Amino acid sequence: MKFQIGDKVLILHSNEEGEVIDIINDKMVMVDVRGVKFPAYIDQLDFPYFKRFSEKKLFPEKKGKKYIEDLKKEKESPKHKTVDGVWLSFLPVMHTDEFGDDVVTELKVHLLNRTYKSYKFLYKLQFFGKSEFELKNEIHPFGDFYLHDVPFEDMSDSPAFTFEFSLTNPDKAKADYFEASIKLKPKQLFARVEEIKQKGEATFTYRLFEEYPDKPFEDKLELDSLVSKGIKIYNAKDARKHLPPARTVVDLHIDKLHNDWQHLSNAEILGIQLKEFEKWYELALAHHQPQLIVIHGVGSGRLRDEIHDLLRLKKEVKSFVNQYHPSFGYGATEIYFQY
Repeated sequence: MKFQIGDKVLILHSNEEGEVIDIINDKMVMVDVRGVKFPAYIDQLDFPYFKRFSEKKLFPEKKGKKYIEDLKKEKESPKHKTVDGVWLSFLPVMHTDEFGDDVVTELKVHLLNRTYKSYKFLYKLQFFGKSEFELKNEIHPFGDFYLHDVPFEDMSDSPAFTFEFSLTNPDKAKADYFEASIKLKPKQLFARVEEIKQKGEATFTYRLFEEYPDKPFEDKLELDSLVSKGIKIYNAKDARKHLPPARTVVDLHIDKLHNDWQHLSNAEILGIQLKEFEKWYELALAHHQPQLIVIHGVGSGRLRDEIHDLLRLKKEVKSFVNQYHPSFGYGATEIYFQY
């Protein structure tokens, strides 16, 4: 290895000096240039000593006339930085195998903030809906936050990278929190890796959001004025008494929902099952149930995946898991709510 951690290096394409802070593989290292960390190929780096020596002047230059072209240019204002949102970045770590091919062994995951605001965030990595890794922290304006490494072989297990953001300095006009997630499919992932190999790039990224959202508009009603107009106002607790009873376990097998299901198409069956799921899900929320078990069966996993995709978008879901259950095997998902 030409460079070691702590070595001072020269970035050839920008003529800037930096420091090696990590060894990624035999072709790449992580470099820090004035607080900005980024990966670089070794063949794009050199030691800065020759540059320093060649720039030293043995005799001072004679002062002569100054022309406009010689005047010192002003440094670029930080206001000129590119503002394009918050991104999730993946850096493939590659090793050369015995056949001379570059093989990806793991992904280094970074959170990139390209805005002027700082955010608190809760990050979770989930496989098949089950949380594998969780991190709570804060990212500063135009910061680069290293999250963790993920073995590349695990990326075939339907990974979901989920975030909950909130402003470090709350703003009354902005949302209290904002959820964003990236779900990667193996085929898409492999295509992105091959794409950066062909382009000679080090990372690939996905944008989580471009601009932190505003607070949703709340149309508040003056209850007293409504009552004075003869409009009856119901107490939510009293209204709940008239709702149909909720269930703690819901069976979505089609033979439980439709008598003549054999003549239905797969799309029609799925539509009936999802509609039934939504009905009992809403009733569980209305009755403030702490949890709900949904029996979807094993099968091809289509119904399970559809339900999991819906659950990831619902803020009242604290967590959900599809694990072995003595009564349902792997054919049920347990949902836990937060109010």
